[in-house]
Amino acid sequence: MYAVVKTGGKQYRVSTGTKIKVEQLSAEIGAEVTLDQVLMIAEDGAIKLGTPLLSGAAVTAKVLSQGRGDKVKIYKMRRRKHYRKSQGHRQNFTELEITNIAS
Repeated sequence: MYAVVKTGGKQYRVSTGTKIKVEQLSAEIGAEVTLDQVLMIAEDGAIKLGTPLLSGAAVTAKVLSQGRGDKVKIYKMRRRKHYRKSQGHRQNFTELEITNIAS
């Protein structure tokens, strides 16, 4: 059994027991989070699709950690103009473990 959920503007395929890193959620470590934007649920070959969301479906997850991703380096340069700009970015994330998929 797996589901496709939407959070943080992205879609994730999840099943019970999987760990995913999503955009930062405001929740404490160890808290239960409910992801209610479920787009699809597949169970034993039967697929339920939402238009666009499934009503009454929810995925519960446990917050494992809050962190920051790897640094992405941004470098801009204009040749012959003596323009060079270097910048870095680290995106915040929340690591979740899926505990239950309710249809």
